Amino acid sequence: MKILHLDSNHPLLIEALTAAGFTNDEDYTSSKAAVEAKIHDYDGFIIRSRFSIDENFLSKATSLKFIGRVGAGLENIDCEYAKRQGITLIAAPEGNRNAVGEHTLGMLLSLFNKLTKANQEVKQGKWLREENRGIELDGKTVALIGYGNMGKSFAKKLKGFDVKVLCYDLKPEVSDANCSQTTLKDIQEKADVLSIHTPQTKATSQFINTAFINGFKKNFWLINTARGSAVLTTDLVAALKSGKIRGAALDVLEYEKASFEHLFSKNNVPEAFEYLINANNVLLSPHVAGWTTESHIKLAKTVADKITALFSK
Repeated sequence: MKILHLDSNHPLLIEALTAAGFTNDEDYTSSKAAVEAKIHDYDGFIIRSRFSIDENFLSKATSLKFIGRVGAGLENIDCEYAKRQGITLIAAPEGNRNAVGEHTLGMLLSLFNKLTKANQEVKQGKWLREENRGIELDGKTVALIGYGNMGKSFAKKLKGFDVKVLCYDLKPEVSDANCSQTTLKDIQEKADVLSIHTPQTKATSQFINTAFINGFKKNFWLINTARGSAVLTTDLVAALKSGKIRGAALDVLEYEKASFEHLFSKNNVPEAFEYLINANNVLLSPHVAGWTTESHIKLAKTVADKITALFSK
């Protein structure tokens, strides 16, 4: 079987697939049109987020048996069309779930303890202790929306704290030793911290908006290490200004390009993002929650293992 690699990944991926008997070709620079012209020659291809895999692209992949994505989600692929064509879709959320769980916890603790602000001030010769008095996580209720690989990883990291962990998920009976499943209404009633762990779908797009935010009984902290599309930034900024959201930690942004790797041009910064940049109670990172040295290896291994298990003779 022939596999076309459209994004560079850890060398382990190609090494493992070659050892399993697959033929591996690499093309990291050709245009989408150029790839479309030759994709019919391949049984599978592997991508991260280089470009969208739409119906037009897939209609030309007449020999295609599988698509492997070296990442957690499949939102840059027309999954419904692919499934109708009998194409197997392979993702690797197991590969970076630990990294996301650790990053989410790190952002939350940093936000609570004003570490970014304090670090910048000390480096500027300012020794402001009272202004940087933090708050403790113990005794808080942390609510998770989405309880798949990433949500479960974060909940596991919270086991060392004296916190109550709740989750809401479309799947029934996802409660475990680390988290109790409940309703969105109950989360809005009890949460001190809200952490987003949902995939990108029509249902999750901009569901963190003014109406949803104002449904919370308490002023709360927001963490998003899932997808930027989940949060309507203008409404987040309004809530930060009013104090309804006490602070936000965002690894993902509404303004990211479709590649999920490069931010928009700084020559056209939206007003809402300008506010986030300058707010002391906002912590930002460039979509790297799942982007560790270890996850780089684990993602490649997960994809290679899944392909080999399904298609190796």
